[in-house]
Amino acid sequence: MRRALLLPLLLSSAACTPVPDAAAPVPQALVAAEIEIGEDGRCYGRDIQPAVIETVTAQELASPEVRAEDGTLVTPASYRTVTRQNIARERQELRFETLCPPVYTQAFVESLQRALAARGFYQGVVTGHLDRATGRAIQDYQRGRGPDSALLSLSAAQALGLVALSPEQLDAL
Repeated sequence: MRRALLLPLLLSSAACTPVPDAAAPVPQALVAAEIEIGEDGRCYGRDIQPAVIETVTAQELASPEVRAEDGTLVTPASYRTVTRQNIARERQELRFETLCPPVYTQAFVESLQRALAARGFYQGVVTGHLDRATGRAIQDYQRGRGPDSALLSLSAAQALGLVALSPEQLDAL
């Protein structure tokens, strides 16, 4: 009798356990699809910055005031509100140098996640998978420093200490 009650109890308690984060890792094919190889053999990503549209509201004269011959106001001026949209900045497509897909190994992504976590941009578990949380952390990190993209730029990888600097960059220091 006890065993008969134990099995349903175990099954019902298993149903109450939280489901682990099901954020699937981004496959290498997807990373490669976002990267193009230039004629120089380097890899490039793209970031599209949308146009910035500002809405301007202004008061325009609908009808002027009307005055009598003696100067007294007969009808006050009337105004209407007009709203216009102006393009403050055109849409821009930015091409930036990035890492080539063979670099995105599990060990590299683990180092990337740790580097982003050390800077407060990644709060997830270090998995070595280039998942959505890692992509968001990359984008948050790069937003003020370069492309607003979830694809890691070469300059961001260098700033994070994940990729060696070129001899020219070392000379500039």
